Amino acid sequence: MKNIVIYTENAEETRAVGEKLAAAAGPNMVFLMKGDLGAGKTTMTQGMAKGLGITRHVTSPTFNLLKIYKGRMPLYHIDAYRLEGVSQDLGFEEFLNDDGLTVIEWSQFVPDLIPEEHLSISLHLEAEDRRRIELEASGEAYEKLLEVFA
Repeated sequence: MKNIVIYTENAEETRAVGEKLAAAAGPNMVFLMKGDLGAGKTTMTQGMAKGLGITRHVTSPTFNLLKIYKGRMPLYHIDAYRLEGVSQDLGFEEFLNDDGLTVIEWSQFVPDLIPEEHLSISLHLEAEDRRRIELEASGEAYEKLLEVFA
């Protein structure tokens, strides 16, 4: 397991971290995002979309639960905020085994969906615009992915 911490001073820097991660990501990767409301999860996902060559504007899928964006590979953006305590099968597993990048916000609410190998991204609001971003790789492919920050 490999961990790194990155500090960003504004939304553009937070997006840039996401862009760098997604540009280096491969098919079937899963990123789990955690953080309080307003911590920057959707902002970082916007950067990920840019890193995948997606030009559509990315917004939080809170009410839809899932949004799909097409780029060099699909981006499956899941927001599990409203799924706390829900135990029904919503069919999200099929996206985890597809050739895209799956990003799950509020992943702690869907523990059965989390694969053994993944990248955990925790965002913490330190000040008005400053964020502490903790990246924790579970699995060799994700450890290699974090080398983009070396």
